[in-house]
Amino acid sequence: MSGSLQDQLLKAGLADKKQAQKAKKDRHKQVKAKQKNKKTVIENEAKIAAERALAAKQEKDRKLAEQRREVTQQKDIKAQVINLIKVNVQPKNNGDVALNFTHNNVVKRLYVSQRTYKDVTQARLAVVSYRENEYELVPLPVADKIQTRMPEAVIYIADSAVDNRSQADGDDDWYADYEIPDDLVW
Repeated sequence: MSGSLQDQLLKAGLADKKQAQKAKKDRHKQVKAKQKNKKTVIENEAKIAAERALAAKQEKDRKLAEQRREVTQQKDIKAQVINLIKVNVQPKNNGDVALNFTHNNVVKRLYVSQRTYKDVTQARLAVVSYRENEYELVPLPVADKIQTRMPEAVIYIADSAVDNRSQADGDDDWYADYEIPDDLVW
């Protein structure tokens, strides 16, 4: 008895041709449905992978755009600082008084006039730089604006030590009402 089960059932008379054809169609439909499901699963996986790749690309592009925007913003800030310095630069008057200040742990020296030196030490002028080893003097309000934008450009602003000395002199004023004894005058 060789042959398929279907052939054997037909020969034995247990099934007729209609039932055999119906069974064959049902099997064919099941095979087609399985193939279609596999195709759908593969298509869904491909779609999910494509969506992930697109999301990763968008994230990468967003980060790159953010970096570009940051670089552009830094360039704009530097251009603003350079403009502030160029517009508000004060003359050094190339005098004979040495103005010493430190920049990167190195003592630097500018020769200025006596009046300019006094303005710097009284915190009316500040030393700023936007290029290596080039120093300019600008008024204190401008230096404050520069410091908010680019702190490394402000090199030297006089301390409030001068203010403290003037306050200390003010503290000594209450002694002014007393006379100095003759034996203490040198």
